Amino acid sequence: MGIIAPVQGNLFAVGPVGPRPAVAFERTDLGRGAWVDVARGWFGGADDLMVRLQTGVGWQHHRRWMYERMVDEPRLSRWFAADEALPEEGLAAFRTGVGRRYHHRFGAMALNFYRDGRDSVAPHTDRELRHVDDTIVAILTLGAERPFLLRPVGGGRSIDLRPASGDLLVMGGTCQETWEHAVPKVPRGAGARISASVRWARRGGFERQWAPAGREPSDAGPADDTQPSDAGPADDTQPSDAGPAGDRR
Repeated sequence: MGIIAPVQGNLFAVGPVGPRPAVAFERTDLGRGAWVDVARGWFGGADDLMVRLQTGVGWQHHRRWMYERMVDEPRLSRWFAADEALPEEGLAAFRTGVGRRYHHRFGAMALNFYRDGRDSVAPHTDRELRHVDDTIVAILTLGAERPFLLRPVGGGRSIDLRPASGDLLVMGGTCQETWEHAVPKVPRGAGARISASVRWARRGGFERQWAPAGREPSDAGPADDTQPSDAGPADDTQPSDAGPAGDRR
């Protein structure tokens, strides 16, 4: 059974599917060797790709160890190895386009499906990259605009980058060592969002397998249910000190 969720798109996310190399990149220096790039409207045809991926991907529930117990992640995911066929040519174009921009090869890819505002991911760093002193994590947003929060590890004022459909967000340098990122819950009425991610580390190169630490498949099996799970401590994804997108260091 396919999963169909309402798509709240972006006027800049229409047109032919693929990167738009002429789009400007805005870099924010986060300090201590960390930085984040945002390219608004970088990927054309994002809304069409989002609709096809909803039903064209074998989405799965995963569980993770958090707060001394295993909890269901309140989102769906599908991970692709570097040598595995991707379900849409547009995803390969995203990976190739990011590689050309940053002059690195990218391999494994993760897709995450936030079905509505109840799906989320808590503040975290991608420490499974092991060597996090110099990394690149590129995230393409398809579908609804949602908050995407960055905050310093250990606490501090948050930055909301809020990517819309077709926007590219790239965290680099020491960002996975010194900053956490999160997609918090939002009020009812939020549309569906899919993110596509690729990663690279200076001491390790591109990933051959996407294998986040501490995850395992849910006993529920393949995710045919269109209703998000309320399991897990997802309410902590909204830091109380979150500032506006313009509040950047």
